[in-house]
Formats: sequence, structure tokens, C-alpha cells
Amino acid sequence: MSRRSLDAHHDGSELYVPAGTPALGDRVPVRVRVPSGSAARAVHLRTVRDGEPEVTATTLDREDEHERWYVAEVEVHNPVTHYRFLLDEPDGHRWLNGTGLHARDVPDAADFRLTVHPGAPGWAHDAVVYQVFPDRFARSGVRRPAPDWALPAGWDDEPLAAGPGVGQQLFGGDLRGIERRLDHLERLGVDVLYLTPFFPGRSNHRYDASTFDHVDPVLGGDEALASLSRAVHARGMRLVGDLTTNHTGAGHEWFRRAQADRDAEEASFYLWTDDGYVSWLGHDTLPKLDHASSALGRRLVDGPDSVIGRWLRDPYALDGWRIDVANMTGRYRDQDLTHEVARRVRRTMTDVRPDALLVGEHFHDASLDLPGDGWHATMNYTGFTRPVWGWTTPVGSEQPALGLPVRRARRSGAAAVATMREFAAVLPWRVTAAQWNMLGSHDTARISTLVGDRGVLEVAVGLLMTYPGTPMVFAGDEVGATGTTGEHARVTMPWDRPDDWDAETFGLYRSLIALRRESPALRRGGLRWWLAEDDVLAYLRETPEERVLVVAARAPWSGASVPAALLDGGTPEVLHGPDPVRAPDGGVHVPGDGPALAVWRLP
Repeated sequence: MSRRSLDAHHDGSELYVPAGTPALGDRVPVRVRVPSGSAARAVHLRTVRDGEPEVTATTLDREDEHERWYVAEVEVHNPVTHYRFLLDEPDGHRWLNGTGLHARDVPDAADFRLTVHPGAPGWAHDAVVYQVFPDRFARSGVRRPAPDWALPAGWDDEPLAAGPGVGQQLFGGDLRGIERRLDHLERLGVDVLYLTPFFPGRSNHRYDASTFDHVDPVLGGDEALASLSRAVHARGMRLVGDLTTNHTGAGHEWFRRAQADRDAEEASFYLWTDDGYVSWLGHDTLPKLDHASSALGRRLVDGPDSVIGRWLRDPYALDGWRIDVANMTGRYRDQDLTHEVARRVRRTMTDVRPDALLVGEHFHDASLDLPGDGWHATMNYTGFTRPVWGWTTPVGSEQPALGLPVRRARRSGAAAVATMREFAAVLPWRVTAAQWNMLGSHDTARISTLVGDRGVLEVAVGLLMTYPGTPMVFAGDEVGATGTTGEHARVTMPWDRPDDWDAETFGLYRSLIALRRESPALRRGGLRWWLAEDDVLAYLRETPEERVLVVAARAPWSGASVPAALLDGGTPEVLHGPDPVRAPDGGVHVPGDGPALAVWRLP
């Protein structure tokens, strides 16, 4: 599919839907824009009320030489109210939903939706998140004895990529080390520090917690986290923790009590079989929690004294949680309590810290887990990371696909856009606008290794910083870190290795983060696609006050003229990349260079 036009459009941003959270019974005006050249004779609104479709007329709100705007009211009759638009045309009719225009009937799954559930806190929409794997970021210089499970490593050693020892290599990073390097985060321009688990365990990743009551002494203990929190907040930054609600480690104090006494309260915390216990994906070191247990709920989830609540309070004052294996929490055979657990976690967080953020880990389609009343958002592997990887994959790449026994496929721009639109369309806009977008994480290969080309890296980082959602950078990406697997990519920061510190890449990340910070449209605007071809993607980010055009090319292409409807007789302001080319007729042309990233503010 080639796309070089601006279609009828609607999304949930402020240009089309008033800001704020509606209540049941509210009547919300929603707007749709239709190009002046459209064959549509009329536009209707289709809503679903108590499961029954209803079609009403829209009203022409305003028009000019380029487009017509229509408006209609949606009654928020259900907590999540679905709607889409019907365009009446001479040759038939077309539906407009979250995936675009369709000259055929479409299911309701991709309809637009209004929800009474509040979205992510406002600060999350302006944030850039920086993920730190504590063992690999920085040492404080305090020498601590290695635990008995550890395989001590030198700071400049290469992490193992697979096999025995990957979870036991201990490089000695700690929380005081992170605190001493906060200047780096500030200079880069990020403002949310997300730490992978700080609870003690028997691995370097600590997803096998042995207690939720204390910080791992190897990382410096409770006071080190309190000190880091004070330092982070003193700089106007925020701190997000990482918690596994699906399982504990087999060495967890709860599980040890349960094994020692099956009549103990803690025995109700876990799922058991006739000959043992249920574990996460068969890993016997990770026994699975049973969220049907009210006693577990009191300890882990419910109330200010639960694990969820107490770490949000002083002196640790976390600003939110990222929940590990969120998609499996509360799910086992005929038990499906995931949504209930998510709602309870959020309720506790809201009671303790009303502006706290709740993000779930989810590697596949999360749409059924994101109605808006539980997780605020997820780590957006499906709707951003994977399509961007596919589009930026080099020709002939032999790199494996994440989680699949095949090579990573090189996809066309049209395929990437179709994927991104489909996964965004099945979510409320306020969820899409808060998703954590990534080019990689502690569970994946590094983006520099995946693309293998500096020009394509610039394009990928440009997409990360300009696409709707919250960008997340894995520590080290900004200085050119490499790695072939999730474990191999957990490299130490090269503070004293100048040959491993790519200043040009750091400058790229820093400038594009600053660009995002300076643009309300890039942080909070809607998304309107313009180009989707093999080698180029282009879209608009728009608020009532600002319109920004982003053109990303992975290779040379034919170039394109910017539609007159977008220029209003003016000239684009270059925010990043090449200057526009003036055509003889006075129009503006996007040059066909590539790899290249152009970000222009339009009149």
C-alpha cells in the first residue's frame, strides 16, 4: 500500500475530543475532519449504547478551502462508550474507525472510545523515562562481599549472552552509584528514573525476590534507596520501581514459611499441585502467587501498608510501579483475576499517591487488559517496538525475532504503519498516549546492534521521540551500547572507557529529547498519517496551537510535496533535519534523502 494523501480523520486528542475525564451521562462533543475533496455528502456518528448500535447525524461545524469539520455529541452511557463515523458517498458509504477508512463493514474492536476511567497522571505525558538495571549502571566504590550465588565480574567484562551463569554474573553496580551519576540523566534530558527490581534475590536481575520488605544489601540497603529518592526528587525528577506480582523467588520468606507449614497463612499465597507447586513457565525458582487469597491481597496489594503502598510512602516515595509479567498475574487455568488485581493495585496507589503511574509488562496484544481502569499503560512492544524493529531491520539480516524461532523480517513502511494503527486502535486514546515506547529494554538486543547503521539509528530514535506515548531509553543506548540478546545487552556503562562512549550518539539522543520537550504537539498531540511507503513514514502531530510534520526515511526515496492544506501559505520551521525545498509553484517539497529524519513545525 502506498499512501500520499490526508484522509478523513479523528483521534482522541484535544483537537477532536475535549480534555478531561467524562462522567457517566455526560454528552461529549466529538469532531471529525474531512478533506474538501472528499466525496462525502454527509457524515453520521455511530455509537453503541448498552450493546445496541445507534446512528445519528453530525452537524457541519466549520469549513474552509481545504477541509470540513463536523461535530456530534456522544452520550457516555457506558463506562467505555464506543463510536465511529459513517461517510455517505455517491458510490456507497465508508466507515472511519481507529485504523482508518474502510469501504466495507468492520468489527467494533477498533472503534474510537470514550472512557470514564482517568488516564495516566499528567506528568507521564511529558516524561522521558530512563531505565536502569542497577547491577550494570555505576558503582559507588563501597566494597561489599558478594553473595554466595554470585559470579563476580570486572566492570569491563563482557556479559554472557546465554547459558549457565547469565543470571549470576555480578558487576557490582549499586544505588549510591546511580545517585552519583544523576548529572548524566539531567544532561541527557530524561526526567523519570525507572529501576528494575531492588529487592534481594538470588540473581542479578532480582525478579526472584526473597523479600519485599527491604532493599538488597548488595545495592546498599534501604537507606541507599531513600537517599536516591531524595536526590532524584530534588532535581525535579521522578522514580519508578519494578515489582513482580505474578511470582516470588523460591527463597522468598513467604514461600519458605509455606513449604515448612502448609497450614501457615503464607501457604494460601501460592498455587499448589498434587505433587508440588505451580511455577512461572516451569521455572521452579519462581513459585506463582494465588491472587484468590485475601491474605495475599492484604500483604501485597491492598492498602497503604501493603507492598504496593508502603514503597510509595516516605522515605522511598516512589512515583509509580512497573509490574513485571503483568499479563500473567492472577491467571492460571480457570482462574483469571488479572483485571481485578490491576484495579486493586491502582486503587491502593491512588489512595497513597494520587498522581502515581502504573505500567504493566506485556509482550503481545494487551488490548483486552487495557480498558483504562487498571494499568495506565504497558511497555509497548507490539504497537511500537516490533513494527519499528521490522521497518529498520537491515536487508538480509540474520538476527532472530524476539521470542520466535525465526529471523527478524524486514517490513515495508505500509506494514509497519498498519501494525502501529491496529494496536493503537484497540485501546482508548488516553492509553495509547501513555504507552511506554521503546527501541529496546533489558530483555532485548540493543538498537545499535539491530540496525547497524548510524543514519537508520537516527531515524529510529526520531520515531521514538516523536510518536504518541512516553519514550523509554534503556541506559547505555544513548552512548551506543551494543548487545545481541537481552542478557548480552546488559552491559555496564562505560564511564571510564572512552572508546565505548559514542559522543555523537549521545548528542543525537540529547537533541531529540530536547526537541520533544520543546514541542507540545510531540508530547500531547494527535496522530495523523500522511505517508506510508516501503522506505518512508510520515505523520503529523497536532494540538490546537501547533502542528509538527515528521518524515522518517530508512533509505533514499522519491520525495514528496507537502499538501497545500498543511502550509497555509507559509514556510515550515526546521526543528531537525534537512531544509524544505521550494518548488517553482511556490509549494514545499520534502527531499528524498535517506536514511534521514525531518521534523518541521508547519504554519
